[in-house]
Amino acid sequence: MRTLLRLIFVGLVAAGLAGCKREETKTSGAAPGDPAASPTLTIGVAFETLQTEYWVAGYEAIKSEAAKRGFKVLEAVADGDANRQFEQVKNFITRKVDGIILVPKDAKTCIPMIRAANSANIPIVLFNRPSDKSDTKSVAVVADNFALTKSTVEYMISEAKKTGKKHKAMILMGDLGDINAVGRRDGFDAAVKEAPEILEVVARIPTEWNQEKAQSGVVNALQANPEISFIFTSSDFLFPGIVSALKGAGKYKKAGEAGHVILGGFDGDATAWQMLSEGYLDATGVQDVYFEAQQSVQAIVDLRAGKTLPEIIRDPGFVIHQGNAREKSAQMWGANVKKK
Repeated sequence: MRTLLRLIFVGLVAAGLAGCKREETKTSGAAPGDPAASPTLTIGVAFETLQTEYWVAGYEAIKSEAAKRGFKVLEAVADGDANRQFEQVKNFITRKVDGIILVPKDAKTCIPMIRAANSANIPIVLFNRPSDKSDTKSVAVVADNFALTKSTVEYMISEAKKTGKKHKAMILMGDLGDINAVGRRDGFDAAVKEAPEILEVVARIPTEWNQEKAQSGVVNALQANPEISFIFTSSDFLFPGIVSALKGAGKYKKAGEAGHVILGGFDGDATAWQMLSEGYLDATGVQDVYFEAQQSVQAIVDLRAGKTLPEIIRDPGFVIHQGNAREKSAQMWGANVKKK
């Protein structure tokens, strides 16, 4: 009997040690950010709008990244209403989410939302649109609007130089209450300033991210300055109106054709990809939506773990143009949207 009890005891100890070893292997083998290393989290995702393809692509990329990690997502879209978005954020807080990813209407209206999340000790990450400076704490994952725009316009200028003539230029500006629009305008101006012998800016179109306003502005600018041969838009979202205006003026030509207007944009959407593929678009600055989504979700994990992160995580993006379109298409979110 004593021998039997001893055998049973040894078996139980061995089984316990084996179980510990299996658990230790599972934990130690998980890399940082791996679902196996993180508990199941619930993340509130609040977008100000899904008006453009970029916001839709970002929304889907964040949900996909969360799903890869086994995280739950609560969704909210404010349809441009900052007060509604504040209520949506407060609802997330009431439901005790583990983190919030927010696309605010602008840099100011998000500050009370961030403060509410801070008070509840819930980490909050701003996707693609940072807040103004304040006493609140958040992390923003955002494209380097200035640098990416400057690089895009520099490429366009290099194409303009090849023509051997000076060009009259137009820029379509976004809503200058949006810090992203300001960065893109400033990037354009910085590039143009370095090439006064190549470009003369004769039209600055305030669009406020509105298609109709953009199209009307381009039509009027082309009537006032029919020699315009260089156009940059602060968002590819506005290309349909630009194309319509150019067609109406008989100026929508492919690169290399007589009368071609050098065209460039920012975002990397499906329309830009189609225009690039067909030869009408010279270049666009592509925001890496997949990088931004991955970094946003990872930032929630890191903040919950007590890690110190920079206030801004920059997405460098890349310029896609006629010379590298085939090479870069797989990285361009708009090209992938177009394939679906």
